[in-house]
Amino acid sequence: MNYLSVENISKAYGERVLFDNVSFGINKDQKIAFIAKNGSGKTTIMNMINGFDEPDTGQIVLRKGINMAFLSQNNNLQDELTIEESIFASDNETLKVIEAYEKALENPEDEEVYQRAFDDMDRHNAWDFETQYKQILSKLKLVDLKLLVKNLSGGQKKRLSLAIILISRPDLLILDEPTNHLDLEMIEWLEDYFSKENITLFMVTHDRFFLERVCNEIIELDNNKVYQYKGNYSYYLEKKEERIASENASVDKAQNLFVKELAWMRRQPKARTTKSKSRQDDFYKIKEKAESRRKDNVVELEINMERMGSKIIEMVKVTKKFPEKTILDEFSYSFQRGERIGIIGKNGTGKSTFLNILTKTMNPESGKVIIGDTIKIGYYTQSGINPKPGQKVIDIIKEYGEYIPLTKGKIISATQLLERFLFDAKKQYDFVEKLSGGELKRLYLCTVLIQNPNFLILDEPTNDLDIVTLNVLESFLLDYPGCLLVVSHDRYFMDKIVDHLFVFRGEGQVEDFPGNYSDFRSYEDSSEPKGLSSVSTENNASKSWKEKNATATGLSFNEQKEFNKIEREIKDLEFEKAKIEKEFADGKVADDKIEAKANELQKIIKSLEEKEERWFELSAKVE
Repeated sequence: MNYLSVENISKAYGERVLFDNVSFGINKDQKIAFIAKNGSGKTTIMNMINGFDEPDTGQIVLRKGINMAFLSQNNNLQDELTIEESIFASDNETLKVIEAYEKALENPEDEEVYQRAFDDMDRHNAWDFETQYKQILSKLKLVDLKLLVKNLSGGQKKRLSLAIILISRPDLLILDEPTNHLDLEMIEWLEDYFSKENITLFMVTHDRFFLERVCNEIIELDNNKVYQYKGNYSYYLEKKEERIASENASVDKAQNLFVKELAWMRRQPKARTTKSKSRQDDFYKIKEKAESRRKDNVVELEINMERMGSKIIEMVKVTKKFPEKTILDEFSYSFQRGERIGIIGKNGTGKSTFLNILTKTMNPESGKVIIGDTIKIGYYTQSGINPKPGQKVIDIIKEYGEYIPLTKGKIISATQLLERFLFDAKKQYDFVEKLSGGELKRLYLCTVLIQNPNFLILDEPTNDLDIVTLNVLESFLLDYPGCLLVVSHDRYFMDKIVDHLFVFRGEGQVEDFPGNYSDFRSYEDSSEPKGLSSVSTENNASKSWKEKNATATGLSFNEQKEFNKIEREIKDLEFEKAKIEKEFADGKVADDKIEAKANELQKIIKSLEEKEERWFELSAKVE
């Protein structure tokens, strides 16, 4: 059964065309993810579906009688209401049924009205409505129903908005970045709920684990065309690669034919026969096809990192408490070169406060933070850019100079740098307030990286970034030689780039776990956490999970970190080796570059052998 049809819609702002002639449908029981690059119109299409905007052409048709709900990134809650009052203030069909039943009870003589109200209560399963909504609120950790909305955190407001929608049990649920501002526990609960519930979903999300485990179809808006994939995220990646390879092969064939046809066209006399006219018409079709090769602009990140001395950052017996909770309790840690640490924990356990203390934007009650003389911190916060009124994109970058230093003594102009971050010449002179949420994040990331930090701190960097930009950011961070500290609810992102975790348990308890997020979840699921002690002052470092379980693993904490890092490095080296070998096999190496390529390949092979040998040494210790 078709619930909603998007039919040939288009949208443009002046000369800028967001999308043109876009069509797709949403059917009962489909769980669809909508994927597109930032700035290509995802949010605009979501707003059109929900009636907040209109297309320039085409139409959106919702099946009559379908109950549709929308979870936006901005909550529409009333600050002066309590959590429970917010539930009853919502436009919920079940609440209307209950209200009608209560009115029917006031006038029992009207048997027809009473019977209809009674039947509606049965049909909507409204008899135990209170139990239902309290169960969902409990699952979403909203247990104090008397709390005012204005006193809730951003994460709590998002959960309340989500609860109101889930309680209403819509036929069609539209979600715009549903995992933003939720902690990992809530994301996993929501993932499990949606994967099991018989509900129709249409969502925009960058959370690739969520896409993998919830969605059964993906719709992609790519280069102004819509492509549909009947499967989850893994299936989408596989089929998209096949599609692009096929498109490129088709374009290559058209280009070869175009060259031949162009030569024929130039030989043609002015007088035209019917036969040659037909061939001339075909020529222009071939020309259009030959010039249609994908323009996959790629964000190019390059950094001229400051030299890092022996002392990085040391936190000594740092304590931070608020009247209602303790964030840090005599926390000590000495950061080492090249560390890649992820920070996880429930909302409200103090992750952002920890970063503010580390960067000295907030003072601890006791203890101290010692930053090495050579350390230059780059801090990507959740607050993002605060542009001046009327400021343009190019103005933001020029605040750091007309020319920006890169690696190997190179420099680049502000305009060229923005082009590397996918801001074309026209977009650079747009007002900052016109940018989409993802474009704002990308611009902010640019301003952080061009300062060439050697200690990079990222607080929720993946929110609002499209999947293409996320992949590029991950590739950059894998090669980043400095220290990296990341707070993120993106499990895929964390798995890919961090070597160990600081786990914020609350009440000042911070645990050091040597592995990525999936390792941590596997450990948590396999047994009750034991021996995971707080980061302490002993030897200016922590007695971590692996040190306290060394008899079980055979590896010390540092060895476990090294083991995890080597596995990732081996994978990268194998990829580079296969890439160069393929270039040789395909005959794509120029004669004057054969020797250099061969030397590069030998270095990779040697490094691979050394790392594999060390991997076997460490793996032999694992029982």
